[in-house]
Amino acid sequence: MFQSTAAVRSVCDITPALLRSMGIKGLLLDIDNTLTTHDNPAPAEGVTEWVACMKRSGIQMRLISNNHEPRVTPFAKKLGIACICESWKPLGKGFYTAMKEMHLPKEQLCVVGDQIYTDIWGANLFRVKSIYVSPIQRETWKGHEFLCVKRVLEIPFLPKKYEYLPAKNKKESK
Repeated sequence: MFQSTAAVRSVCDITPALLRSMGIKGLLLDIDNTLTTHDNPAPAEGVTEWVACMKRSGIQMRLISNNHEPRVTPFAKKLGIACICESWKPLGKGFYTAMKEMHLPKEQLCVVGDQIYTDIWGANLFRVKSIYVSPIQRETWKGHEFLCVKRVLEIPFLPKKYEYLPAKNKKESK
């Protein structure tokens, strides 16, 4: 339930070739600590160019965030990507909405995020592929107490390797 299909250090490490090898045509992207640091209105270094590359490659994208509209919508506009706010990850509400908007089957969707208990677990509950991304920045306790506790609880489920792990070969690649 808590294991991702693939793991990379940065969202910028996800290439169109990797997505093609996974059969992916649509990405459901987390924001905080995946595309930028918490509460930062600007994308992290390289993210704007990465988004442009995905668009040129025909990859559809949606920002899927548990955060509220005042945080999510301005960030989405900067990247030119549609968004779904208050998505209730790990529950499937936001994923289902994105799937319908993108007109793609589950087999062609992939959740990308930095949290095991929201992004990766949500992808597995919704039965879509996932790519775990190392958090851009460690949270400080001040203002992020809940996240800091979750990070400690995630440790047993963190990927040991950062690479594409095809489902049929997961046991062989460990």
